[in-house]
Amino acid sequence: MVVTLIIVCEVGFWVLLAAGLALRYPARRPRLGAAVLLCEPLLELVLLAATAVDLRRGAEGNWTHGLAAVYVGFTVAYGHYAVRWADGHFAHRFAGGPPPVRPPKYGMARAVHEWKMCARSVLGALVAMALLQGAVWYVGDAGRSESLVDWQRKMLFVIGISLVIAAGYTVWPKRPPGGAAGDGAGGRPAEPERTGR
Repeated sequence: MVVTLIIVCEVGFWVLLAAGLALRYPARRPRLGAAVLLCEPLLELVLLAATAVDLRRGAEGNWTHGLAAVYVGFTVAYGHYAVRWADGHFAHRFAGGPPPVRPPKYGMARAVHEWKMCARSVLGALVAMALLQGAVWYVGDAGRSESLVDWQRKMLFVIGISLVIAAGYTVWPKRPPGGAAGDGAGGRPAEPERTGR
């Protein structure tokens, strides 16, 4: 049941996002579009409530409950980023906005971008770990919550990998083709790809 609800929440996130932005730009109904977008956090609340009810009924804290906590954690960390990314593309396509800005590719600008993404991943992992710990306390039985603790260890691994990746781009900054120093295409508007036609 929990896995099905996670899938429903993920699909619902993108459906609400598309509907909200469609109302905001093509339909010229910005207030209604904003209201639809504000409904997205309700999906996570429903998932948390359903998970809590399942645990309260005596279900063992298994990998599905852990996955629910991880899903909510990373939605908290990356949800606004995804909305902003989609909003930029919709504004460019339907409202004459500027072309979306691509992430920088080279040099320290790329390293800074990677540290920002690292911060989001760390935030998502910490939120997930806090929710998992809450679930462990809620279950109140070490034998029924071993899988939840295992998910916490996985989140520590995610934090470690994220830090290593960001540090790697700092210590060994990526250089543009030809080995020239500089930030390359960082911060430039996205250009249409050439198809050769």
